Amino acid sequence: MGPVLNTVYNNYLTTYTPKPLTKYDTHKKSELRNVYNSIVKINKDEPWYLPTTSKDTQQYAVNLKENARGLRNTIAQIGGLEKDGLFRKKRAYSTDEGIATASYVGPEGSGPEVPDFMVEVHSLATSQENLGLFLPGNGRASLSPDTYSFDVNINDMNYEFQFSVGENETNLEMQERLVRLINNSDIGLRASLAESEGRTSLRLTSEATGLASGKDYIFAISDDHTSKTHGAVEYLGLDYTSREASNASFSVNGEELTSPSNRLTLDKLFEVQLTGISSGGQSAKIGLKTDVESLTDNVSHLVGGYNDFIKAASAYLESQSRSRQLVREMKGIASVYGNSLETMGLNLEEDGTLAIDKDALRQTATQTRDINETFSPLKSFSNMLLRKSDQVSLNPMDYVEKVMVAYKNPGHNYPNPYITSAYSGMMFDGYF
Repeated sequence: MGPVLNTVYNNYLTTYTPKPLTKYDTHKKSELRNVYNSIVKINKDEPWYLPTTSKDTQQYAVNLKENARGLRNTIAQIGGLEKDGLFRKKRAYSTDEGIATASYVGPEGSGPEVPDFMVEVHSLATSQENLGLFLPGNGRASLSPDTYSFDVNINDMNYEFQFSVGENETNLEMQERLVRLINNSDIGLRASLAESEGRTSLRLTSEATGLASGKDYIFAISDDHTSKTHGAVEYLGLDYTSREASNASFSVNGEELTSPSNRLTLDKLFEVQLTGISSGGQSAKIGLKTDVESLTDNVSHLVGGYNDFIKAASAYLESQSRSRQLVREMKGIASVYGNSLETMGLNLEEDGTLAIDKDALRQTATQTRDINETFSPLKSFSNMLLRKSDQVSLNPMDYVEKVMVAYKNPGHNYPNPYITSAYSGMMFDGYF
């Protein structure tokens, strides 16, 4: 990935994609081929429109696609992509989420009994932090005007950073430029500014935590053998390690263990995130919820994903007129199954969101003899949401107010990248 594409990618992730990526964001070649074929068909039949130039509209379209992706991933995470998976997906519990949270990653369906685990955390894995010297922010940089460079060793790789210092450049201007330079490099470091009493310092933090075997640091900075003028490391104080990286220390069922990460897997059954240190030897018990609890959790997760999507679309009702159509369509999907959902404890609100009566939901799940039959309307509802999320993700421009130029000649249409390019170009706008 070239430097310009890398900048675009980082801007896209930080500006438009606050949601974390999941395993459902990776796809087989056959799935990507199906997406491509769907896009070709959409573009073949679409009329010609004037390009969308409004920044607000462009951000709305990108956010719409990302919220559709989030809804699809929510359905996938509870087994909605599999036959009857919505009712079989097991859920984990932690008796103290201030110590550790857990999710079940073992086999689904019937099998050997899944054991419980007692987790006690002594210390969390930490990242390495280097904190530079605090310099007068508005003061003129004392480095002579020149091109400077320094080397960063991280993950057994060496990277050289080059930057120029101008005649009247201030310390703050130089530090801000280095923050952008390092963050855009995507080498596993995060740069930021620390401020104290009008002075600013460059803070570098590793994205990774813990130490590999035989290592006593995650990254090291030097300009002893760099290609351009040296002196920037000493002037900025970049080689001072203010916090050393350390491994997590914890015990599982009384066995003392360490890990370079706060995320770990227990016996290929639970994925555990260590969140805090045990107080007074207290442990968090990790185990499987009952089938009824797992089912109600999955339903709650589905409803939460649906409500989040509705709220995200409704946030643009005043500024984007076509968002009303999307909200109406989502309300329409829910209203089709309204009566059936209500008997389960899911009530359709005026704004299109769903409210959960957890007691009624739990009672329905407990008293039913055939979960698949009782909750089949919910499965159909999730399938409709899945299709709608795929449609919005494929063509978010369908919900953007556009000026049409002309319809295509019926019977003589041909595939073209017009609509897709209009959307993709929003992520690159301003970089070329």
